Amino acid sequence: MIAILLRASNQSDLPMAQPLLIIIGYVWPEPNSSAAGSRMLSLIRLYRQQGWQVIFASAAEKSPHRFDLSTLDVVEHSVELNHHSFDEWLADQAPQAVIFDRFMLEEQYGWRVEQACPDAMRILDMEDVHALRHAREQAVKQGRELDNGLLNSELAQREIAAIYRCDLTLVISEFEMQLLQQHFKVPADLLCYCPFLLEESPSSEPAGFQQRQHFIAIGNFRHAPNWHSVLWLKQLWPAIRQQVPQAELHIYGAYPPPKATALYNAKQGFLVKGWASDAVAVMKQARLCLAPLAFGAGLKGKLLEAMVCGTPSITTPIGAEGMLSDNHWPGAIATGDDDFIAAAVGLYQDEARWNEAQQLGLTSVWQRFDGAKHSTRIWLQLQHVQAELAAHRQANFTGLMLRHHAYRSTKFMGQWIEAKTKLQQLMVPG
Repeated sequence: MIAILLRASNQSDLPMAQPLLIIIGYVWPEPNSSAAGSRMLSLIRLYRQQGWQVIFASAAEKSPHRFDLSTLDVVEHSVELNHHSFDEWLADQAPQAVIFDRFMLEEQYGWRVEQACPDAMRILDMEDVHALRHAREQAVKQGRELDNGLLNSELAQREIAAIYRCDLTLVISEFEMQLLQQHFKVPADLLCYCPFLLEESPSSEPAGFQQRQHFIAIGNFRHAPNWHSVLWLKQLWPAIRQQVPQAELHIYGAYPPPKATALYNAKQGFLVKGWASDAVAVMKQARLCLAPLAFGAGLKGKLLEAMVCGTPSITTPIGAEGMLSDNHWPGAIATGDDDFIAAAVGLYQDEARWNEAQQLGLTSVWQRFDGAKHSTRIWLQLQHVQAELAAHRQANFTGLMLRHHAYRSTKFMGQWIEAKTKLQQLMVPG
């Protein structure tokens, strides 16, 4: 059993309380809007399956697309930024573990968690390595190769510091596990490989080549790599359409801005459709998924979803990174415009090749991301760190040092913002 500190009770005959996890969310989970939303639900289910209570707290506005967490018996709690009420609420809850959803949340709340519940295990869920995504974006914008100057940015320094300050960090990609250990020299015992966790096999065979038509591209428009991908597709599409004139490209994604919807062109079959209420349904109808990603990080939920739905895909080395090797990709990995166009046209028209790609994806995705297999390994590591928490922290001297300095600076900044806000409220005419 995991070694945890349960909330004390003066009545020894009462049943022992369930351990409590509090997740501090950057946004409320939206699994139909982003892969991050689906991943968060997987982590919640992992803890719920182990008998933990879960509270999801966030200062974000609740959107109409958010998942109903009550269906998982998870309590929602809205919090205020830079306000002492969070500290009081957290101390009253006395959680055994806290998950920070992205490193910015650790910066914002880490010192508060340490102060209010010092014995709670602190876990960082990176989602992806933000510093890697940002460095690649800068390399594309500047037309240069990715180098140490771009990788070792101020953003990277902040993100790596957050890893050290936490007891364990969940990393979604094996590529990023390697990057963190080899380039940034993060100790392996501070990291846990936690990819997408597929929970159940499809109940029916996916539709075949003849039952499908058109191309699909999907991704949250607020995510910079996705918007860049749409602009790239706008350039590639005329050459694809010329060779398959009956085909259309259906582009889905949450929060499309006016500049995206303005690209809609029915005559050319370039259809920006925006929000998909059922992303799986539209993916299952498409013959081919297109994902020309020039930069990014982590694992690409759209490509995982394509494999699960039996939809072959054309992507780039960035898109395929950390998922499957080149010779096992269910479709094609293209390195340039001509490559991408040829692969998209060829696979769209060749039924035999398409069938092979579909079967490869259906088989490989479950071998790679079987939730039951990964969940067992992940939970054992979480158990081990929780059971040896004091010793684990003492072995992480860099983390002790960073918490000593950084938490004091962020604490004073947070308190200054709170005091400034109170002063402004007092100065508002009544």
